[in-house]
Amino acid sequence: MGKRTQQISSVRALTFAMWLAACVAVLAGLACAQDADGPMSDLRFVVVRDYNGKPVRNAAVVLHPVSRKGKQARGGLELKTDNDGKTNIDGIPYGPLRVQVLAPGFQTFGEDYEINKPELEITVKLKRPGGQYSIYDPTADAKKVGEKKPPETKPQ
Repeated sequence: MGKRTQQISSVRALTFAMWLAACVAVLAGLACAQDADGPMSDLRFVVVRDYNGKPVRNAAVVLHPVSRKGKQARGGLELKTDNDGKTNIDGIPYGPLRVQVLAPGFQTFGEDYEINKPELEITVKLKRPGGQYSIYDPTADAKKVGEKKPPETKPQ
């Protein structure tokens, strides 16, 4: 194996190790931010379109631990929905949890939940993006700033 190939392999191994450490840190954060010695919950998420109820696939469901004072902890855990708009995770400690759902073509969803049951199913209805507004009038004359009008001529 050449020196260049060894360097690439080392970089890949380091990148994987850093990714794995980050995942462990996020899971530890979820456990530490809440009462880790207490009961755990199995969470089920269903993400659907608000206007027709059809599932949203590949939506990112991001879980953020929240302190008792409502402050979001650093990091988070991201889940992806399947073709049926579903995803799940087991072993989430009871307590407050912030859930964000992001999917292209939809408004971002965010809400805090109190996890207090052994099993909890959360259905998220994503809305289409709202209309966009502009301070500029699309019918206004598109003249450059500072452009002078040509002098008006009077008919003779």
